[in-house]
Amino acid sequence: MQQWGRIAILAAMFVTAYLIILAWQKDYGPDAQVNQPPAAIAPKAVSPADIPNASGTGTATDIPSTASATAANPAVTNPAATTSNLIEVTTDVYHLWINPKGGDVVRAELLQHDLNKNQENKPFVILENDANRVYIAQSGLIGTNGPDASTGGRPNFETESKQYKLAAGQQSLVVPLVYQAANGVEIIKNFTFKAGEYPIGVSYRIINRGSQPWQGQMFGQIKRDSSADPSKSHQGIFQLGTYLGGAWGTPDEQYNKLKFDDFQSDGLSQQAKGGWVGVVQHYFVTAWIPDAKYNATLESRKVGEDNVIGFRTPLINVPAGKQMDVSATLYTGPKIQSELKDLAAGLNQTVDYGWLWPIAQVLFMGLKFFYGIVGNWGWAIILLTCAVKLVLFPLSAKSYRSMAKMRVIAPEMQRLKEEHGEDRMKFSQEMMALYKKEQVNPLSGCLPLLLQMPIFLALYWVLMESVELRHAPWLGWIQDLSAMDPLFILPLIMGVTMYVQQMLNPQPTDPMQAKVFKLMPIIFTVFLLFFPSGLVLYWIVNNLLTILQQWLVNRAIAKEAAARSAS
Repeated sequence: MQQWGRIAILAAMFVTAYLIILAWQKDYGPDAQVNQPPAAIAPKAVSPADIPNASGTGTATDIPSTASATAANPAVTNPAATTSNLIEVTTDVYHLWINPKGGDVVRAELLQHDLNKNQENKPFVILENDANRVYIAQSGLIGTNGPDASTGGRPNFETESKQYKLAAGQQSLVVPLVYQAANGVEIIKNFTFKAGEYPIGVSYRIINRGSQPWQGQMFGQIKRDSSADPSKSHQGIFQLGTYLGGAWGTPDEQYNKLKFDDFQSDGLSQQAKGGWVGVVQHYFVTAWIPDAKYNATLESRKVGEDNVIGFRTPLINVPAGKQMDVSATLYTGPKIQSELKDLAAGLNQTVDYGWLWPIAQVLFMGLKFFYGIVGNWGWAIILLTCAVKLVLFPLSAKSYRSMAKMRVIAPEMQRLKEEHGEDRMKFSQEMMALYKKEQVNPLSGCLPLLLQMPIFLALYWVLMESVELRHAPWLGWIQDLSAMDPLFILPLIMGVTMYVQQMLNPQPTDPMQAKVFKLMPIIFTVFLLFFPSGLVLYWIVNNLLTILQQWLVNRAIAKEAAARSAS
């Protein structure tokens, strides 16, 4: 029975490591493509605008590019140098460019998120349209009278200014784009930005001063090529395989992934009120959320080498002499659950904790609570570990007592083994009698590790998926809890604590098992060299608390055994 208990513990340890390594590669394995520094790349020409077919056939009409569209490509190193034709918008969270031809968002920099830890003054670029990457948010009006049509190309909007800035103390900023269509129809496209918020309101006001009704549909779509994820974590020799691809949701099917390879063959074609579509990458997401009052069509397709996912509203009819508004919300920024959950059902699940979502959500809530107290994510992880240990204490206390008793009766176990020699049946009978007499359950030693496995895996995804912990420092040399320890100090400390913890547990009587168990701290130290330092910190603190608890229990059991011997 003791041998099976040891095998179960070994299996649990290896399963933990295997599941995490498997999770790295769940969606995409290591990508051989290396992103070159943007400064070394010459801007490429803009591809033609890709407008959905109003008939809903899933095809695309390509509008030929023009000289102005080509010149509208923002350079990566200095966007202002080549964006004289673009509309520049600055808020406290965005530095953003809008192409007046079509009114597409062609570049967006996130001012509150650094490109990487070593470039704190260089913002992370989520949307761009250059030789490095094609990733833009498009919107327009199609249909019978829509200006975004195959015959006329994208409309050229006019603006009062080429630069808009949200002033200090200003709560909102509206950027109006105006287009004078044929037959007395005026179209005003408004972008509404709010202070401290990432959702962008995109609305069309169709003012029909003509004599004929106006008919059309609003569309919103995200076009992205299949280039590598710029926010993907690189952990030493490992590249963590977080998801990059499409996603969509409805009130009935709140979160669904759609890989780029499946945009055409298994493409999206779904009607829903209150739905959303988006492109998900590590830590960030871009999504369109159509107005929930419309039964919008969600769809995806391939246009050349690019992947397009978007929505179309039903037909809008504006009678002569009337006006009508149609709107949607564009979100392009960090995956902040508190903001995403209020935009559409399931959009917050782009923070993908996998099948351990319920446990991970509780852990994340605990982390946020402790962070609100101490103001540091590293200390919040330590406090969370103590809280988890306290919650699991009633379940683990009995297990630790059983393990401590196993340690006490180890000499008697060795005596029985020597006495009965090769008679394994007799030895098993005597061993079971000893277990019953001492009220020992040899399998209870597996319980603490089995309880920790789902928590460990869930915390792994919390640290990997929560943008709040991106570039979050702790102290000293640990300046990014979501990245590996650059000096490998924490994994080495973890290996020492794991070895000490094993020494407090009863040792296997089988020599081979004993050798394997002595190798376990070394094996897990190697595994954790490339894990997020926040996860290793959790394991260290958990080991230290376990050592303290086990030492106290061992001491108490030893005193009880000594008292029984004396009496």
